[in-house]
Amino acid sequence: MSAPPSLGAGKSVAIIGAGWSGLAAALELTQAGQRVSLYEAAPLAGGRARRADIRGLALDNGSHLMLGAYTATLELLARVGGDRHLERRPLVLAQPPHFRLALPRLPAPLHLAWGLMAARGLGIRDKLAAATFMAHLQRQAYRLEQDMPVTQLLDQQHQPPHLQTSFWQPLCLAALNTPAERASAQVFARVLQDSLGGGRAATDLVLATRHLGALLPDPALDWLRQRGQEVRLGCRIQAIHPVAEGWQLQLPEGQSRRHDRVILAVAPQHAAPLLPQAAPTTSPAQTRLLASLQGLTYQPIATCYLAYPPDTALPWPLLALAGPLGQWVFDRGLTGTPGLLACVLSAHGPWEACNASALATALHGEIQTALGRPLPPPHWHQLVREARATFSCTPGLERPGTATPWTGFFLAGDYVDNGYPATLEGAVRNGLAAARAALG
Repeated sequence: MSAPPSLGAGKSVAIIGAGWSGLAAALELTQAGQRVSLYEAAPLAGGRARRADIRGLALDNGSHLMLGAYTATLELLARVGGDRHLERRPLVLAQPPHFRLALPRLPAPLHLAWGLMAARGLGIRDKLAAATFMAHLQRQAYRLEQDMPVTQLLDQQHQPPHLQTSFWQPLCLAALNTPAERASAQVFARVLQDSLGGGRAATDLVLATRHLGALLPDPALDWLRQRGQEVRLGCRIQAIHPVAEGWQLQLPEGQSRRHDRVILAVAPQHAAPLLPQAAPTTSPAQTRLLASLQGLTYQPIATCYLAYPPDTALPWPLLALAGPLGQWVFDRGLTGTPGLLACVLSAHGPWEACNASALATALHGEIQTALGRPLPPPHWHQLVREARATFSCTPGLERPGTATPWTGFFLAGDYVDNGYPATLEGAVRNGLAAARAALG
């Protein structure tokens, strides 16, 4: 594949998909002085991290946790002013009454050492094993000789069963949305490198004080429109065809538009049907790309909102649940909806067979167990399911890269290979990478 010439002034880039990756690409290209057209099939920008209007409240279609290690995301939010809706707090991981890890504001690596030694619910053997494991990963520069399931790595490194089930496995599920027995140890090691193995501020919880739309999608669209860029919501691209020195997009109602470059920033299951059509031949590289997209499998996530009296609050912004269904519960009081709790159900599991009412009842019980006190029944509940929330982050997974076999055609999205799992940070980094590739 020949490299495209550098994108000059007056050239246009089509970005298909206004999730966080597509928005990152649009902002980066605009900052570089390029002409951008942003197309989004849905009526709202944000992709799988967007505002959801529920019972008259501006909520989210899912709960997304950010850390101080999300440097690219935080810089992007600052660029458009969304960072004013963020609050940073030292990390506290708690599963009352069994476990609590709090990282103090000390320089790295003292913050982690102190936090581990002071952790509740872990014996001295657990604490020493966790510290030894992190030291081992650091000596290996967080690179494994061979990828394997996370549980296999933990067993190899002699992590006690209680430490695995109370700390490492929940952390893996939260980060990779893939159960530890199936999750990639290499990707998990990369997450640990940037979080627990990073600077002190990298482990901070970064909490939204408003809905997700206020962080990036809404201010990013305003920022783009103020600079004269084209934003078309509710516009589903039908097909993409190569033409002389560029690309032709087939729009609804028989319309078409020509662009010099294309960044395809949609979910992977939607990307394969939009790969360039009418190419004269199918090369092995094109075949491999299609196979990598079609070979991805997916994990679901659900968020169950439970509305309690306004004086109901968690002791920390989020708590780990002991299950058997829920993993985490977030206190939405921080976002201006006191008494509203959001329970997260990650990856495939028995919760998928439950209806909304049964899940709400079960999660109500799990929250009471975590708090150690009774709560009145929630006066309403709402379940939001995302069947294909993330790709299954399994060992040795072949993920496509930013570049494609077609000159001037690039991929973005959280599934594109950058060593990270499907997170907001991974999406943003891939959007920025696609924009820089399009610039030539």
